Amino acid sequence: MTDAARIAWVDEQCRLMAGIREEIAQTRPFDGLTIGSAIHLEPKTAALVATLRAGGAEVVATGNLGSTQPGTVAHLRSNGVRVVGEPTRDRAVRARHIDEVLDAEPQLLLDNGGDLFLRYLERPYAGLLGGTEETTSGRQVLEPHRAALGLPVLVINDSPIKAFAENQHGVGQSVLESYLRFTNRITHGERVVVVGYGWCGRGVADTFRNARSQVTVVDADPVMCLRALMDGFRTTSLETALADADVVVTVTGGGRVLGPEHTDLLRDGVILANAGHEPDEIDLAAIEAQPGATACETLPDVRSVTFADGRTVHVLGSGHMVNLAGPGARGNSIQSMDIGFSLQTLCLAQVATGAVGPQDCVVPVPRAVDVAVAEGYLALKGMR
Repeated sequence: MTDAARIAWVDEQCRLMAGIREEIAQTRPFDGLTIGSAIHLEPKTAALVATLRAGGAEVVATGNLGSTQPGTVAHLRSNGVRVVGEPTRDRAVRARHIDEVLDAEPQLLLDNGGDLFLRYLERPYAGLLGGTEETTSGRQVLEPHRAALGLPVLVINDSPIKAFAENQHGVGQSVLESYLRFTNRITHGERVVVVGYGWCGRGVADTFRNARSQVTVVDADPVMCLRALMDGFRTTSLETALADADVVVTVTGGGRVLGPEHTDLLRDGVILANAGHEPDEIDLAAIEAQPGATACETLPDVRSVTFADGRTVHVLGSGHMVNLAGPGARGNSIQSMDIGFSLQTLCLAQVATGAVGPQDCVVPVPRAVDVAVAEGYLALKGMR
């Protein structure tokens, strides 16, 4: 399937956004406004950008580390969207891309990890109305800066719909699909360790269990461990879990999880994958730098590290988000992203039209938006 055909397929399947696109093409909530975005650039994002533009917005977009798909960039540019930069895994390069987005002084920001809003605080400009933050990790970054921001910022990940539809079901499914795409290995009977039991981790654990894997959950929070236990998973310490793992998936969204201090615990041939927001949950550079270690690419975008004692570990996507890394990456399912990006569109419209104000700084999606998206999707399924 060509990039153009895939983008067209995705756009056709985003039926919830199609309805919103028709509506905001009439109401034009974004007339005269520029939206600066810093989210994963892949075909579902192209459908989101088309929807925002239908509502009158100019869009200046850049991608995230390790997830930008060239076909999507080319499509957006050919349709008059300003896309900043090319695919990169270099943090310094992406920081320059963030600056270039802010150089356009957009009135709305569509952030993914807090990078745009944090940089705005360092180099403020007049006219910013507010915007949205996609992730929980971004919300955690921005919460201490509420007073300094003083603008409406709606956190999409704090919508219950986003939590179960995209994070639990969408991420869970796409991580399993990506594991199969990278490895072509069996899941039945494999010992899978999931590190992190938030909504995304819950979905990953559920999906691998449904694929007949033996799943162990690790979480630093005893409450989450209790939840995992009562959901039917084995829970134990990270050290104990790693000792017999065939597959380890990190999905904490909270920074470094695995490093050289853990490699002595890993079995020969273990597969490591990161499904967290940032590519530092697996400290691949430090793992490769251990005395006597050698590393090479054994499959496209799979780094295999052999230690001095002869054991080898395989890191999918070189530690970047596994469902958006490597050749043939598809990301989350279209329907789950259709729901999530519908939330994004309606929340940005709330900010643009003044329906929310400075008191709504780093807060969850308004209940009215959740209801509108739920009603819309149920109607598409013939259930309303």
